[in-house]
Amino acid sequence: MSPLLPHLVLYLLLLTVVTGETLQPRFYSETCPEAESIVRREMKKAMIKEARSVASVMRLQFHDCFINGCDASLLLDDTPNMLGEKLSLSNINSLRSFEVVDDIKEALERACPATVSCADIIIMASRDAVALTGGPDWEVKLGRKDSLTASQKDSDDVMPSPRANATFLIDLFKRFDLSVKDMVALSGSHSIGQGRCFSIMFRLYNQSGSGKPDPALEPGYKKKLNKLCPLSVDQNVTGDLDATPQVFDNQYFKDLVSGRGFLNSDQTLYTNRETREYVKMFSEDQGEFFRAFEEGMVKMGDLQSGRPGEVRFNCRVVNRRPIHGLLEA
Repeated sequence: MSPLLPHLVLYLLLLTVVTGETLQPRFYSETCPEAESIVRREMKKAMIKEARSVASVMRLQFHDCFINGCDASLLLDDTPNMLGEKLSLSNINSLRSFEVVDDIKEALERACPATVSCADIIIMASRDAVALTGGPDWEVKLGRKDSLTASQKDSDDVMPSPRANATFLIDLFKRFDLSVKDMVALSGSHSIGQGRCFSIMFRLYNQSGSGKPDPALEPGYKKKLNKLCPLSVDQNVTGDLDATPQVFDNQYFKDLVSGRGFLNSDQTLYTNRETREYVKMFSEDQGEFFRAFEEGMVKMGDLQSGRPGEVRFNCRVVNRRPIHGLLEA
């Protein structure tokens, strides 16, 4: 058993899908009718500026929602009295493109001051990251409030490491009422974006402490990764998560079938008997993958802790007092 699981069980007792805010489609139809179009416009601008940024923004939903629900706690900067989630083990030197969320928030504040939560921005922007890169487009439920606090420890206790395997991920996702199929489909978020050499060095040179590479790696792909990530590499160097890193498609699953999964947690989805059939199904049927991914993203977006929240004026800090009809950070 992973040493994190006892902490995870206690933590998840506090998290439910049914408490918290009532979420609904078109939540801002009267208070900020242009909210979703503003978010998509800003995401398009971000993608033009740096194609990788939209994939980075999509990752924020996963790393936010699994820690006390989808409440934008991930975005809070550290304070003298609070260690936030940005520097947790799974996030430090890994999560990025926070400035894209800042730009979206600024645009929304100009149009509809103190109305659209940072938590909802993450959900809308994640959907748009998929749609803008060729993937499915779906209706999101909105109405979340933003967290008043964040916890580095909570993130450390919950989020998996790059060494996680399919068995650990199945257990983790099930505790959030996400099925094995949900987990495999949501892992398809790696259809776009890049990962760091840091996350795969053990696969290339010391899998399971053996001093040898991961035997699941296809030889030609292993050679490519060895060239990208030699032992002397700056481990922040990045490589593509699949063969079409700027297009949201089912190539990710095709790569897993051929032994070309970048991360250990990716490739074990094919070597594990419980997840292999879903990998094969999604590799052969992109439409089925898209449908399952949409369903999983909506279910993940429903996660809430039920803790008090607010609509933050600045996504990186907790609001302190109202001023001139707005909330001052």
